Amino acid sequence: MQRTVFFISDGTAITTETLGHSLLTQFPNVAFSQIRIPFVDSPEKAAETVSRINQACEENDAAAIVFLSIIDDDTRAVFYRSKGVILDLFADFIDTLEFALGVAPQATVGQAHGVADEARYEDRIEATNYALSHDDGISLSYENSDLILVGISRTGKTPTCLYMALHFGVKAANYPLTGHDLESQRLPEQLRRNKHKIVGLMIDADRLAQIRETRKPGSRYASMKQCHWEVDAAESLLRSAGIATVHTTHSSIEEIASRVLAHLGMQREMY
Repeated sequence: MQRTVFFISDGTAITTETLGHSLLTQFPNVAFSQIRIPFVDSPEKAAETVSRINQACEENDAAAIVFLSIIDDDTRAVFYRSKGVILDLFADFIDTLEFALGVAPQATVGQAHGVADEARYEDRIEATNYALSHDDGISLSYENSDLILVGISRTGKTPTCLYMALHFGVKAANYPLTGHDLESQRLPEQLRRNKHKIVGLMIDADRLAQIRETRKPGSRYASMKQCHWEVDAAESLLRSAGIATVHTTHSSIEEIASRVLAHLGMQREMY
């Protein structure tokens, strides 16, 4: 089964796509062709988008699925004249929230991903710069870090740190366990002083070999023998150091980040 899905918003459409994608994952046997259309902020733009929706319906001989988050009533109404199945995220929730809170909503476009709170935005930028300057052991000065990820190469340290910086404003550093660390079974002094901030990332050796083979085909770095040795040595080192670990083999960056924050008891609001 082939269905076209549209994520449409008067803002970036990032939130709309995130929620819509979460719902679509519950239907793994359907092949979805996904289209994101941001900044649909007038009835004229809505009419142009409806033409695309109707065309997709005809090509697939099935109604397109339309995830919609548009504030303006006139613009939103245009989509209800399309041939698609409309899932109106604002209409479904705003009225209920207004009743529960006893306060009328302020119809402002782009609140979720705008710079409404400059201080929080600056926190994200500062945290991102911190993650970049403390990536892969570039700096071992961890006094101002919120957390430190430790693990062998290709366990997901860098993308997880950047994700936490961008979405939670977390100052996350990461350190790659070297051959010397693994052979000596001892963490560097800078890490031992900040042990309470550390979470280790572990991965299945076979999966690690697949990832490394893509990066450096036929290398010793990607060999099964080397990967199994590094995984076993890293597991032994982190266990003896008393450091909690998160396994990344089948986890997304979002899942890894959530588990890391939970391990450290850090409650951070998503920016």
